[in-house]
Amino acid sequence: MLVIVGAIIVITAVVSGYLMEHGNLSVLFQPAELVIIGGAAIGAFIIASPMKTVKAVIQGVLGVVRSKTYSKEDYLEAMLLLNGIFYKIRQQGLVAIESDVDEPEKSSLFNRFPGILKNNRAMGLITDTLRMVMTTTIATHELESLLEGEIDTHYEEMIVPSKTVTFIADGLPGLGIVAAVLGVVLTMGKIGEPPEILGHSIGAALVGTFLGVLLCYGFVGPLGRHMEHAVQEELQYLTVFKVALVAFVGGAAPKVALEFGRRVIPHDSKPLFSEVENLLRQAKK
Repeated sequence: MLVIVGAIIVITAVVSGYLMEHGNLSVLFQPAELVIIGGAAIGAFIIASPMKTVKAVIQGVLGVVRSKTYSKEDYLEAMLLLNGIFYKIRQQGLVAIESDVDEPEKSSLFNRFPGILKNNRAMGLITDTLRMVMTTTIATHELESLLEGEIDTHYEEMIVPSKTVTFIADGLPGLGIVAAVLGVVLTMGKIGEPPEILGHSIGAALVGTFLGVLLCYGFVGPLGRHMEHAVQEELQYLTVFKVALVAFVGGAAPKVALEFGRRVIPHDSKPLFSEVENLLRQAKK
């Protein structure tokens, strides 16, 4: 929603300032310039991107429109899930969660948290880690290094759409110049026309540069930045699971392991220690 609000503010500010100087809006309406800039940008995007990147960018842009962010409630759900896993292992042993890990979609433990169950990256990190702990012997520092590598791989994968959108944004001013040059070429063909017609034609040509710069810095560039913020939020969310799992496998008590995880939650979404305690007490009842 904020993305739409921001776009409206950009358009309103630019148009209002133009009208304050008694500008003619019809001069700014140049569909041909938009076709040149937009079409060339889409073509460059397709040339530079394999199909999986194209799909990832589309999904990323749709995700920005939905503006899904992780709230305190999401992190409290993560604390509850981890608490359920840790106490089940502590009381019944690692074998007790084998069926939960192998078929999480059928697990009563995981089905209590549908939001996490739908998060493929978080579920993969949790289940793969527990499978490995059940079937192998791994030192705590090795597990931590392994999970850090996995999260780094997720980052490299998730940041591609943001980098691609930023690449498109960087090219828009240049494509705006292309549109402007084509407009000047057309104007040169009207060199014998009256000054009024020439002035209108030159103004229309310059709109190409205006649109390229505006789209770059007012819309597409900020869109890429927003997508980068979403990636950082996802990494912070995964880090909570990583830290808590490493602490528990390293021998920490369930509550201590949860505290390790709570401490790496971003400040604006971090629940208080007492909030987590009360939530766990209510869940136990």
